[in-house]
Amino acid sequence: MDTTRLADSARFLRHVFIRDLMLTASIGVYQREHETPQRIRINLDLAVDDEGASPMSRQAVGRDDLARVVDYEAVANQVRAIVSAGHVQLVETLAERIADAILQDGRIRIVRVRVEKLDVFADASSAGVEIERRQR
Repeated sequence: MDTTRLADSARFLRHVFIRDLMLTASIGVYQREHETPQRIRINLDLAVDDEGASPMSRQAVGRDDLARVVDYEAVANQVRAIVSAGHVQLVETLAERIADAILQDGRIRIVRVRVEKLDVFADASSAGVEIERRQR
């Protein structure tokens, strides 16, 4: 059961997410995986500082301005660049690189990254890893 709420009014957090980002990656430890790219699916969940949510600055609706929020298109492009940067042996390493890059935005308090290899087993839809990292 998930005990960490990513959208939390008491902590002034909003939940930003990207679901089922389907990419092709050079990933894996076996020689065949070095030679043939594989389909992967990435899911991201971000707990982001919610500007305007504190009682001191609470507005009925925040400014309708992209600069005040985390741009999920920019996040997706960042993930695409990491995936296409070259071969990675472990899904764990890829997830950690993605989490580290996303946390460079100081507004992001928590990031969950799930990376799944989709064609590993004939009798399973995927295999992979999910990690959670927080701002220090």
